[in-house]
Amino acid sequence: MSTPKVYFNRVFLDPQAAKKAEVHEEIWKYCGGLPLAIVTMAGLVGCNPTKNNDHWSKVCKSLFPEQVAPLTLEGVTRILDYCYNDLPADLKTCSLYLSIFPKGSKVSKKRLTRRWISECFVAEKQGLSAEEVAETYFNQLVSRKIICPVDHSSNGKVKSFKVHDMILEYIVSKSSEENFITVVGGHWLMPTPSNKVRRLSMQSSGSKHGNSTKGMNLSQVRSLTAFGSQNRRLPFHLFNNGIIQVLDLEGWKGLTDKHMNDICKMLVLKYLSLRRTEVSEIPSKIEKLQYLETLDIRETNVGVLPKAFGQLKQLRSMLGGNKNTKKALKLPHEKNKEPMKALRILSGIEIDEDSSSIASLHQLTGLRKLAIYKLNIREGGQTFKQLRSSIEYLCSCGLQTLAINDESSNFINSLDTMTTPPRYIIGLELSGKMERPPKWIKELNNLYKLTLSVTVLRTDTFKLIQGLPKLFTLTFTLSAAKDDRNIVDILEENKQLTDREIIIPPGGFKSLKLLRFFATMVPRLSFAVTGKEVMPTLERIDMRFESFEGIYGIETLESLPRGASQC
Repeated sequence: MSTPKVYFNRVFLDPQAAKKAEVHEEIWKYCGGLPLAIVTMAGLVGCNPTKNNDHWSKVCKSLFPEQVAPLTLEGVTRILDYCYNDLPADLKTCSLYLSIFPKGSKVSKKRLTRRWISECFVAEKQGLSAEEVAETYFNQLVSRKIICPVDHSSNGKVKSFKVHDMILEYIVSKSSEENFITVVGGHWLMPTPSNKVRRLSMQSSGSKHGNSTKGMNLSQVRSLTAFGSQNRRLPFHLFNNGIIQVLDLEGWKGLTDKHMNDICKMLVLKYLSLRRTEVSEIPSKIEKLQYLETLDIRETNVGVLPKAFGQLKQLRSMLGGNKNTKKALKLPHEKNKEPMKALRILSGIEIDEDSSSIASLHQLTGLRKLAIYKLNIREGGQTFKQLRSSIEYLCSCGLQTLAINDESSNFINSLDTMTTPPRYIIGLELSGKMERPPKWIKELNNLYKLTLSVTVLRTDTFKLIQGLPKLFTLTFTLSAAKDDRNIVDILEENKQLTDREIIIPPGGFKSLKLLRFFATMVPRLSFAVTGKEVMPTLERIDMRFESFEGIYGIETLESLPRGASQC
């Protein structure tokens, strides 16, 4: 690295502004070309735009008194110390919490932010919900280069992240000094705490230093996280079940139904993740967890929720099923006597004819996301009518994300009869045996993300949605078996209607950045319209298919970088 170009690109979001700004040569020079130092200092400078060059000159003299290169490990530590001390108090706490996760691990943003909320590090502030405040804190840690984004969702937001090994080592050491989090096992050789352990992270993978809690006082543990796949017993008998607020056992092998008896004794538990464990049943004793806010049982063998689920009045996020396999979670058969007013996310559920609890959906007026992975209901039946009525009502109450996978009924085709458009919707996913998209989609002015079944991949569908002002991501998908006769018939009919070619109309899609096609068969696509602008802001095309009839006019997409289409 011979120039400070990378440094300035990190500091300034606008390259033109970077050129106009006075060059911080001093800072870059002392970083000595070391990427971690450059990126960290860039984050620090970028998050303090009001401070002038005199300030940064003083910072340089304090951080680099020897004024010699190369930068030593001690010098990097001084940089990290300064950046940590520059954080506001709330962000210091949130950054220390990163020491929970093992070295090199990829962490879900939602997993982190939900835990922040459960630990009371984040709360509602200035009209923002706790989730929105957590999002701003997370983004600030990204801006300061403490968190490194790895994956992005289709809406462009960070989905998962990592922490640089050296930064994580610093955070783990700092966290240990303050007795904030105790790490057992993993890659860090940490002294046994002399004080009572408050937050325990048990990391078994790659450990060379042992993973024993022997000699530790675990009676005050309020947060327990276990990583790894070893069938090692968890020391439940050493904990005070009455004070544990966070229990995250995601992916912990060896956890079975018998452990649920211990878990249901943790009466102040707020966050419970059993994701990817071997648990197959949630006992009725779960109703004792009256403070529970997040219940994550995705990718487990749990197929149905107990009647007692309706007693969890503080629950905000109910996460179940498996999106990849379309395995879904059945709701309790009985209707709730009292509404779950706190519930904001209900994801991964199945609705069938035996589900009398469908009437309870009307009561979930605080719901912001509803994801139905499986529908098995009779067209024209009572459940069919109740579900459509419930969805229409919830949309009028502020539902923002709706996902329905319907491969065995005709429900999604009935949504066109809704009396009013779901005006608050920002994310809509309708997959399965869909014959036509609802006409009201064209009125969803806040719609940011749209996923439709490939069975409606026709020119007239593009014409219907081309005027949506905020549409960022458009996906056509199909997960049904390719030998499903109903699907094959619909696709064949589409070919005849479109003369085997889909023409993307000009003059619309002003905000679209990402276009995706995930299906066994994708028909011929054409972007070429002479003299007219087609999808002017499109930056990426993703395609996964078994057969594809071709794509034409891709060179006319002015904002699409070469190499930005993936197959």
